[in-house]
Amino acid sequence: MMTNLFSTFDPCTGMLSLNWLSTILMFIMIPHKYWLVSNKNSILINNVIKILHQEMKLIMPYKGSTLLMMSMFMMIMYNNVMGLLPYIFTSSSHLIFSLSLALPMWISFMLYGWLNKTNSMFTHLVPSGTPGVLMPFMVMIETISNLIRPGSLAVRLTANMIAGHLLMSLLGSNSVSSVILLSLTMMVFIVLMMFEFAVAIIQSYVFMTLTTLYSSEV
Repeated sequence: MMTNLFSTFDPCTGMLSLNWLSTILMFIMIPHKYWLVSNKNSILINNVIKILHQEMKLIMPYKGSTLLMMSMFMMIMYNNVMGLLPYIFTSSSHLIFSLSLALPMWISFMLYGWLNKTNSMFTHLVPSGTPGVLMPFMVMIETISNLIRPGSLAVRLTANMIAGHLLMSLLGSNSVSSVILLSLTMMVFIVLMMFEFAVAIIQSYVFMTLTTLYSSEV
């Protein structure tokens, strides 16, 4: 039972497995400007990008870096939402996907900070107002918290995407003969799908916001 349950997250389904190609399907969904008047999909995406740009601009200390964060947000969101569709591989439910986004970002922040702003990076290890006795412990705590940041980002996204899919897989594997129970099960599935859709958007926003906050400390 558990093997069949977790086989939905298996990235390899045969000799010619095309599961990971679902990661780049987002480029098909992005609207292109073919027409003089934008359609509703383009208007919606442009409004979301403008709102995110205004919000990220208040946090990000470097100009032009909001484009990177918004691109990462759109990529994660598209992959999360497409994972809710049947027979489409959820790439964001794998740790290798989220870690490949979080780890390079964290390494680039750390390298830039320690090479160009060494004194500022040392200052972040000891918060202001810390007693002298607690300074060595605070340095250890801040160092450990910095080291586990990419892992926490990756595990947060992966765990939230796996949880909903496992719950729906468990409910879908049980056969219901009664019409009343079947109707109740369908109502529960509709509520779960709405909840998972909200989680897919929120988790991509959380990933982008936390990455932005981490970069603002450099």
